[in-house]
Amino acid sequence: MTEEVMAMAEIADFLGISRQRANALADRDDFPAPIAHLTVGRVWATKDVRTWAEKRRKDLEGEHG
Repeated sequence: MTEEVMAMAEIADFLGISRQRANALADRDDFPAPIAHLTVGRVWATKDVRTWAEKRRKDLEGEHG
C-alpha cells in the first residue's frame, strides 16, 4: 500500500501560499516531521499535513504569498 505524500510544492498549493512561506511553516517545531528526505527534498504524509492545517485553520486564514 502506498501512502499519499506531499512535497513542498503540494503543501504550498494545498495551503494556498508560496513555497517560501510553506518552507518557513515546515521549519516550525509544531509542523509534522517529514517522513523522508529525497533528492526532490522533504516529503510529508498528506494526512499529517492536513491534520496540522485543520488544527491551525484560524491561524492560517489570511496567509498570503
